[in-house]
Amino acid sequence: MSAAAVTGSGDTGVWPELTLAGWEDTRDTLHLWTQVVGKVRLALEPMVNHWWQVPFYVSARGLTTSLMHADSRGVEIEFDFLDHVVHVVTTDGQHRRVALEPRSVASFYREVMATLDGVGVHVAVLARPVETARAVPFAQDDEHCSYDPAAARRFWAALVQADRVMRRFRAGFVGKASPVHFFWGAFDLAASRFSGRPAPKHPGGVPNCADWVQQLAYSHEVSSCGFWPGGSAEGSFYAYAYPAPDVFARWPVEPQAAFYDEGLGEFLLPYAAVRTAEDPDATAPGVLAEHLRGGRRARGLGARRARRGERDKPWEARGPRSVGRVRPDPSRGIFVGNPRRQASHQHPLGAGVSHRVWSVPQRADRGEWA
Repeated sequence: MSAAAVTGSGDTGVWPELTLAGWEDTRDTLHLWTQVVGKVRLALEPMVNHWWQVPFYVSARGLTTSLMHADSRGVEIEFDFLDHVVHVVTTDGQHRRVALEPRSVASFYREVMATLDGVGVHVAVLARPVETARAVPFAQDDEHCSYDPAAARRFWAALVQADRVMRRFRAGFVGKASPVHFFWGAFDLAASRFSGRPAPKHPGGVPNCADWVQQLAYSHEVSSCGFWPGGSAEGSFYAYAYPAPDVFARWPVEPQAAFYDEGLGEFLLPYAAVRTAEDPDATAPGVLAEHLRGGRRARGLGARRARRGERDKPWEARGPRSVGRVRPDPSRGIFVGNPRRQASHQHPLGAGVSHRVWSVPQRADRGEWA
């Protein structure tokens, strides 16, 4: 398959160019559209630790909710960045489409909800954004209305590559680890590893998100990494830990383009540095691995994991295997809710995330976030 076929936009590389200046408006609109669909997933799915029931997954055409359940039927919603539609498919054979085109958030919200009603999936959601600096109700948002099909397709193509290298990185850990998944709150692809030890109470402070959401998300020590369309001219890979050990920020990382951002409290690696590297597949995982190694050593997790027989490279017990140079990727820190990033100027919507919870909260105020 040619690189052009991978990106579908005439881009000359498997890792497409993503200069944000050319598609910021599309990014911000698409972010809010994903929140509309994400609220549906949140309302339909049972609570899972660390909010793992709410994210999307990279698919062969875009981003999908995967199968959700509405009473006895199943429904799946997929953003298709090849044909530029949202597919609403049910297990009883119904298939409806919502166009991805220049249109307001209000228009998109109305059609998505009407389409769900039309296939018999009736769901109530808190119809406003979360984890953003501004929270204009979906039905009133006529400001965000941009959609560049080529830019959306390039973003998806970048997610495909990031998903691939992050899955390979995730596979090298024997222990509790999240899937590689896309959080619509922060608009980022993320993966997390856990030490198993409880963490101190999270301070919260994420815009338009109840503090208890963050506190449940950060209930246990976590090391997170991912990719986010912000933080640099073309987006960034990121990595951070909660709680961060005192020496964490001073941990040396490679490649040279990676650095620790004091304001965000996390390591960043510009996407452009990966895209233009001689070996992008080794560059991104390399940063992730260094971040993980630094956080683990600072906490003394390595010795504990060794006693449990865990490895970063489980295949070593079976013999050598070529997987590239695995080194944790430091890059952003918005996913599990970094308050400093969430209120950051780096994203016009104040994107910031926090999706991790250990226990299922039975709370009357769940609607504060839902």
